[in-house]
Amino acid sequence: MSQQSAAAKPSLQGVRIKARKGAVKAQAKHEPNVFRDQVFKHLENVPPSDFEAVTNKLVQAGSTLEYLKYADALFEILFVGGLLQPGGQYVDDGAPLSPFSLLNAKEPVEVADVKQYVEVMNKLIRRYKYLQRPLEQSTLPNLFQYMNRWPEAQREKIAVAAGLLMAQGLASASCLLSLTKDHLVKNDLSANVIVLVFRSYLSAQPMEHLAATLKRGGVKDLLAFFPENKRDDKNVDEHFRKAGLPQVAEWWTKRQYASLKENIVKQLKDMLENGDSHADIVAAIKTQQEEQPLPETELVSCIWQGLISSVDWSARQDQNEALALREITNFADILEPFCNGPKTEVALINTVQVYCYEDTRIIKAFPQVLKVLYNKDCISDQAIIYWHQKGSKPQGRQHFLQATAPLVKFLQEQESEDEDEE
Repeated sequence: MSQQSAAAKPSLQGVRIKARKGAVKAQAKHEPNVFRDQVFKHLENVPPSDFEAVTNKLVQAGSTLEYLKYADALFEILFVGGLLQPGGQYVDDGAPLSPFSLLNAKEPVEVADVKQYVEVMNKLIRRYKYLQRPLEQSTLPNLFQYMNRWPEAQREKIAVAAGLLMAQGLASASCLLSLTKDHLVKNDLSANVIVLVFRSYLSAQPMEHLAATLKRGGVKDLLAFFPENKRDDKNVDEHFRKAGLPQVAEWWTKRQYASLKENIVKQLKDMLENGDSHADIVAAIKTQQEEQPLPETELVSCIWQGLISSVDWSARQDQNEALALREITNFADILEPFCNGPKTEVALINTVQVYCYEDTRIIKAFPQVLKVLYNKDCISDQAIIYWHQKGSKPQGRQHFLQATAPLVKFLQEQESEDEDEE
């Protein structure tokens, strides 16, 4: 019987196993001071006012310097000229400030001047796309949370630059949430900073663009930027109007109106489902109106929406017109207390017009709906005539004007007879 050799397996000797590049970087020391000095060396012979030359130098430096690892340090240099330690103070190691930084911008601050510094960052980020995430997720939030430590001119420069970066899509509005911290909200500091941010943003983009950016960034409530004793819609409106930003005030007011309208519609539906009396429903709406008032034209519109959305429509189309007239007759006493004056009455007619246009189940019953509302004192003959002559909405205008022509003619004749009798 043969015996197998028990010799040890051969092994490689004298071979150096090379570590992965990623592992080497992970184990390397974090030395932002060294990185800062290297950036300064690249910029030392470049005139700070030559933005094109600075941009080219920084782009070239990216091929040798670790921008990804030291992205926060890079942006701190570009924004404030040096490295920051926790608390917002400069790192105290005797190093001078960068020859090029946003702090060199003119005073008083001009958006056009700050834009030149932002353009340097813009071109740098477009070349090294990985820099965008640390800018919006780390650098800007940190700078904002230290706003109370900066002199007013520096605060303004940072805020204007942030607004321009957001307008160019290089930063998310989520960075503004750092300004909702208690130590920044007091003394109106945060409220004043967002005015600067919004003003510079609106110099480049319209209000609709800003609204969409705030929504994507999770900035839902502007009240959070104001001190607790000033957190009401009236103060927000006045603050932005005084700052010369009426478009922001109007957008915020409309947004709050939309929220109030949703609440009223929901409250109406819930009370109707619970079988509450019409008198209780009217009282509840009046109470809501006292606490958070809506314009009367907006109020009557959302009352209609809440009431009509509670109707349980039939599967048979031929029954829906009669059902609609019966339901509207039933809930007209909820609408009537809020139909105060011609403007509100025309707004109600237009709301009904748009509803009938969008929900074709009762489009043919529109003249009869107006008759019901007229008989229930929700709308007057003058409101119907004015609506027919020049107050209608464009949705289905020709159809509705033609359908209501006999009713309008009857009301006009009746009005003429009353004048003759007098």
